[in-house]
Amino acid sequence: MKVRAKKHLGQHFLRDLRAAERIVDSLTLHKQYTQVLEIGPGMGVLTQYLLTHKEYTTHVIEIDRESIEYLNKHYPSLEDRIIGGDFLRWNSQTVFQEPFAIIGNFPYNISSQIFFRVLEIRDRIPEVVCMLQKEVAQRIASPPCSKDYGILSVLLQAFYDIEYLFTVPPGAFDPPPKVQSGIIRLRRNETTNLDCNEKLFFSVVKTAFNQRRKTLRNALKPMGIFPDHPLLDKRAEQLGVAQFVELTQLIGSAQPGEDGSPAVTSE
Repeated sequence: MKVRAKKHLGQHFLRDLRAAERIVDSLTLHKQYTQVLEIGPGMGVLTQYLLTHKEYTTHVIEIDRESIEYLNKHYPSLEDRIIGGDFLRWNSQTVFQEPFAIIGNFPYNISSQIFFRVLEIRDRIPEVVCMLQKEVAQRIASPPCSKDYGILSVLLQAFYDIEYLFTVPPGAFDPPPKVQSGIIRLRRNETTNLDCNEKLFFSVVKTAFNQRRKTLRNALKPMGIFPDHPLLDKRAEQLGVAQFVELTQLIGSAQPGEDGSPAVTSE
């Protein structure tokens, strides 16, 4: 039995076993968790290596019923640890009462949404190792003043230390995607709370990058009028996390009495 790759689910099944083993071996923070969740296991190319690691317990979450049937048949040792559902809508507390790592070959079309979900429950996720479209992986890992640096770069780097690990070519997949893939690792840093209104921080970052060619003075005009500051003469890509926190404090101080800010979305 072979699972048919479904375009609407963004499925490209990794068939390079050496790459699969390297991805699994990239999980490192074993002393911080005993549970691992694989997102979108497909036919289990990563799963087979995860199950060899006895230092943690592997769960998988899969939305494709055909893949679930395949996993049940070929990986009986998973027993009741196959979760049928959508990670974006799934309540992790129904399975995990302690921190858990995330690993997976993320569907390219929802990878950003997965990371926004990770951010929502970041204090429960000490580590993420994943494969994405190479350009997206590079963007997330990029430092300030880089053309690849963007919204997800800032938001994820606020709470995670991020490394770009290696590249996987299209020929390693069935069917081959039209782009290269990149593997990144995120390790939770020591930041528990930002020194600003976090909802406003998310909104400031998104608004700033929506018009990244403009100075922040002009890009942030939709958010209101606030005191002059040297940071406003810069562009979004020039600011690190700490400077975005400072900018959020500035904007927040100009909005007295507000306990929130414009709505944050993952669009």
